[in-house]
Amino acid sequence: MGLSLGEKNFIKGGIAQDIRTDGRKRLTYRPVSVETGVIPQASGSARVKMGATDVIASVKAELGKPNASHPDKGRVSIYVDCSPTAEPTFEGRGGEELSIELSTALQRCLLGGKSGAGAGIDLSSLSIVEGKVCWDIYIDGLVVSSDGNLLDALGAAIKAALSNTAIPKVEVAANASSDEQPEVDVSDEEFLQFDTTGIPVIITLTKVGRHYIVDATAEEESQMSSAVSISVNRQGRICGLTKRGGAGLDPSIILDMISVAKHVSEQLIDKLDSEIAAAEACDEEL
Repeated sequence: MGLSLGEKNFIKGGIAQDIRTDGRKRLTYRPVSVETGVIPQASGSARVKMGATDVIASVKAELGKPNASHPDKGRVSIYVDCSPTAEPTFEGRGGEELSIELSTALQRCLLGGKSGAGAGIDLSSLSIVEGKVCWDIYIDGLVVSSDGNLLDALGAAIKAALSNTAIPKVEVAANASSDEQPEVDVSDEEFLQFDTTGIPVIITLTKVGRHYIVDATAEEESQMSSAVSISVNRQGRICGLTKRGGAGLDPSIILDMISVAKHVSEQLIDKLDSEIAAAEACDEEL
């Protein structure tokens, strides 16, 4: 981002004085809006805007066979596409690298990484017949417009899309032997709502100078030394953590960041829940 020295000093000086360029305090989010059911063909979908950052998440559920290593669990995969129309730097390799980085960070923050420990999504709830049939959940994120804080916005959109997701009820044939692949009947009329109570929000704390801020704009991100993204659920439990930026952080600063993230997460969860409820009510009226 081509900022002059004066603009850089203005951004850093404002953050140091707790008055950012758009008038916010260090730990204040931009306006957040949520729209659900934006992709009719999906099992669930949502669009979230944080200031000028605009993202969409869609959820698709398909029947599959569980992994042999986790026979009692379903699977969730997350993939993010950074549209070249959202940002000129997304064209070519720049967009591909960011897509991979965001997808990996979302897996870590929402699914507990490769181990699945601390996952915000209960994978055992996706099991239908242990070792035989499960739900495979495919979550796709799309960056429509980028003005910083993409990870938090995508995390919020995924939470909203999952709350909008209806999974068909499945009946399993009782007469199948234990060796056979069981017959299943997928209902066209009865659906189960996805339980999103344990799904965390992602709070990214971006370090600029000696201070850190939430919901950084693209200009503010260009001045960061590092950023730590912490996923926190409603119970205040840390579900995942990821860091970017070259500068190292003292463990005591990380602990302070976690404390701040827990505090900020309460406000964001309340705001998101009220926006999701309003969006769902609006969908029902249409």
